[in-house]
Amino acid sequence: MANFAKPSAPRFSVEVYQNEFLAEGARDVHAIVTVTSTGGATATRTSVAPGGAAVVIMVDCSGSMEYPPDKMRGAREATAAAVDTLRDGTAFAVIAGTHVAKEVFPRRGLLAVADATTRAQAKEALRGLSSGGGTAIGTWLRLADGLLRGSTAAIRHGILLTDGRNEHEDPAVLRATLDACAGRFTCDARGVGTDWEVKEVTGIANALLGTADIVADPARLSADFTHMMEEVMGKEVADVSLRLWTPVGTEVMYVKQVAPAVQDLTGRRTEASPRAGDYPTGSWGDESREYHVCVRVPGAAVGQEMLAARAALVMPGAPGEDPAVLAQGLVRAVWTDDLAASTAINPQVAHYTGQAELAQAIQQGLEARKLGDVGGATAKLGRAVQLASSSGNADTAKLLAKVVDVVDAAAGTVRLKAKVADADEMTLETRSTQTVRVRKS
Repeated sequence: MANFAKPSAPRFSVEVYQNEFLAEGARDVHAIVTVTSTGGATATRTSVAPGGAAVVIMVDCSGSMEYPPDKMRGAREATAAAVDTLRDGTAFAVIAGTHVAKEVFPRRGLLAVADATTRAQAKEALRGLSSGGGTAIGTWLRLADGLLRGSTAAIRHGILLTDGRNEHEDPAVLRATLDACAGRFTCDARGVGTDWEVKEVTGIANALLGTADIVADPARLSADFTHMMEEVMGKEVADVSLRLWTPVGTEVMYVKQVAPAVQDLTGRRTEASPRAGDYPTGSWGDESREYHVCVRVPGAAVGQEMLAARAALVMPGAPGEDPAVLAQGLVRAVWTDDLAASTAINPQVAHYTGQAELAQAIQQGLEARKLGDVGGATAKLGRAVQLASSSGNADTAKLLAKVVDVVDAAAGTVRLKAKVADADEMTLETRSTQTVRVRKS
């Protein structure tokens, strides 16, 4: 493990967990790459970190937000709470989203700079938020992108709240907007109530490297928005990439974030050099994340060994400079005829492979349930219960228990509940990708 850090910057470290031993002729190498950022808490409660942050809050103001009225009221209160959480010096704006996007504060295509005066002015402007019109989320994101592109802040972030489906915009337009915004800012997305589309909201968050969640009760929006903004205020390094170098003859099969949530980054690769590719990880504060890397190496004879990959954390350098290497670790391959060594599965690899399977089983089980496939839904959700139980994922186990009656968790024996609240099913689907860390022995 190697560490590199600039003065006053967070310190990054990389640890690689794997079983490097392969049987003769075996080619696939699996590793869990743990990335940790620590010691970068240079921001205070009252001022933003060096480099600055810019945040745009997008509030759904479509007609459905008035039914019931506590949704619109909750959105106003939550946005005010988020504004109160902004540190002095943070650039910010608020957008009202319907079938069009409108600037609520500060207007004129600008971002305000947070201080006591602008926070008070923003909260006063929020009093005028009212509902009416349709939903075209791409227009909200395009306006946010335009505002954030005018900022020199290192951390550029969006917070998006919706209560409905993107009914007034072609899905292709939203996809194109997400493609255009990817890499320019990150975005957390929240669905309030139960009339929105889970895949839409999670798709927005995944594309923009943010988080997605459900807030079924509008009364809980303020707490959720406050927490989201606190997380944003804790970010200090932006545009960090996981760079994977591989030797000639080696192929990257996939790269997935597996903690704190499952997110496939394989298709997000950009070429850095003939043998290296970058996978975006977004912005970082004091935190740890884990990535499952699988590479396919050339077959080799017993006794041979090779460097299968080099995993490094990089961030853009100054104009004309090479990217800064923040930390790096090595993935190895060693061929052996020791059966016990070559068949052993590293605990971290086994755990996160199971967590990825858990997320997939939940999603497939819920889809089968929606299609009326009782047998398929029971089998998949039973497997999910089994995986949640064996891995200690208590939060997911509790959510599953609201959708199925658990007969035997260890065996994965369940019965589908006859009636399931929409909020319970949507919560399980939205949070299906959230994982737990390897339990310490």
